Amino acid sequence: MRLLVLVSGLFAALVLANAGHAAPGALYGVQDDAWLAHGPGTLESRLDELDRLGVDVVRFTVRWDVVARERPLVPRDPKDAAYDWRSADGVLRGLRRHGIQPLVTIYGTPGWANGRRAPNWAPSSGAAFGDFARAAATRYRWVRLWTIWNEPNRAQWLQPTSAATYVQKLLNPAYAQIHAAIPSAQVGGGMTAPRAGSGGTSPVSWIKAMGSLRARLDAYAHHPYPGQPQVETPWGPACRNCTTIAMADLERLVSLVRKNLGRKRIWLTEFGYQTNPPDTFLGVSLTKQAEYVASASRRVHAAPSVDMLIFFLVRDDASAEGWQSGLTTVRGVKKPAYAAFRLPLVRTSRNGAIVGLWGQIRPGAGRQSYRLRVYRDGSWQWLGGAGTTDARGVLSVSARVPVGSLVQLYSLRGGATSLAVRV
Repeated sequence: MRLLVLVSGLFAALVLANAGHAAPGALYGVQDDAWLAHGPGTLESRLDELDRLGVDVVRFTVRWDVVARERPLVPRDPKDAAYDWRSADGVLRGLRRHGIQPLVTIYGTPGWANGRRAPNWAPSSGAAFGDFARAAATRYRWVRLWTIWNEPNRAQWLQPTSAATYVQKLLNPAYAQIHAAIPSAQVGGGMTAPRAGSGGTSPVSWIKAMGSLRARLDAYAHHPYPGQPQVETPWGPACRNCTTIAMADLERLVSLVRKNLGRKRIWLTEFGYQTNPPDTFLGVSLTKQAEYVASASRRVHAAPSVDMLIFFLVRDDASAEGWQSGLTTVRGVKKPAYAAFRLPLVRTSRNGAIVGLWGQIRPGAGRQSYRLRVYRDGSWQWLGGAGTTDARGVLSVSARVPVGSLVQLYSLRGGATSLAVRV
């Protein structure tokens, strides 16, 4: 069957639905502190891997309890003798050297600041945490993106597990001090898990409480993991009356934040699907993981107010009890999701034989040339001529494609191909 091109050429860009409210500049990245700081090879080789993936941003944790094992005499001064920044310096400076934007999460209370309790216990004084945030921001003045704590609505990450503790002892003091050091900084608050867990608080209740407590933040950060990964896609099913917030509930998250905290931007700072193998209980197939990586990317691109999506992890945890949501196996073998992250491609619509496609080329920068090809009758055939993405590497096209065909995105600059999408 002959392949016909629509609207004065296959690669004429289409206006996305609600494009006026979309986030075309959304940042896509990864978090994997253990792999980045201590993974196989050298730090430089791991940073090169991030370049090949084409990440915009990398979330990395700076631990107060590790940097300040002893109480500093001048806590706002990063040069105080009590501070040891080696656990963060190499990674953050390496990211800067590679032109990758860091998103720094500050977490972990040293024993001297919380009555010799575990690092997940809040400090006795919010001023002490603010002082450390000021020291970190002073040392890393070139870092513009910051988040405070990790999943404080879960008891395993914050004790006491209350929004009042989080806002008064952690978020508001850090917000003030980071902005004092870096006026142009953006500070994300919330950092909520998608569900309460044992002894925790639902993200819905947490957002409402933060609003009543006058939380200070530039963006609301959330981790929209699926509750039932075998049946939940990034698009659905959504749940109107649930107290959990997954990726499928993105519109509800935006609405809740707007109602309680104002017109804050949304950062999705942890997300992923574990795979089976090796996780036989919560894992999805390797193919499904790749499909959901690409689909979530499209969802964020089209979503109002959402500026960031961070995938967790780069490499599967070595422990069977850990997370198996990596783009590679624990041995470094690339899963299909690796290609889906580098060059996501999804079908956005079908109207008879007319198919809409959305994709992005992430390695490299600026507008990029690409081609599409279709697998039909036992061979790959080019679909039209070369096209050009927008400045963020994004393409949105419509074409007449034979039913049942496979379509693939090919980057002319990098010589890389996306996973094939059946249309």
